[in-house]
Amino acid sequence: MQHPNVLLLQSDPKVAQMLASLLSSSFHRVHVASSVDDLRHAAARHQPSAMVLDLESASLADVEALTKEFNGVRVICNHRIADEEMWTRTLSAGAEDCCPSSDMRGILSAAIRAGSLSQDSAAA
Repeated sequence: MQHPNVLLLQSDPKVAQMLASLLSSSFHRVHVASSVDDLRHAAARHQPSAMVLDLESASLADVEALTKEFNGVRVICNHRIADEEMWTRTLSAGAEDCCPSSDMRGILSAAIRAGSLSQDSAAA
């Protein structure tokens, strides 16, 4: 079962390409944004079920603003040195999860879970 759409904002083009490739098998459409503003425009246009944000490209304030602006869109954060403190701060900002950028399986799993939660919310 494919989930509607997912948006990516990543600081490392290689990570963005790898995630886009992995997510394309689980999501109908994967859009890679070039900035937070581009991400906002893409979210308004594509109505994603999930966003995967690298915290080197988006701040915690951006995470909080995006979760409020796009209520119902699940946000997954990643960072090259994600730790428990960062995980706690991102969840407090409204994210669903925060994974190390190197944990592709964890990011993919969190995004799929987030897509499922979004679809369940829409169906209710």
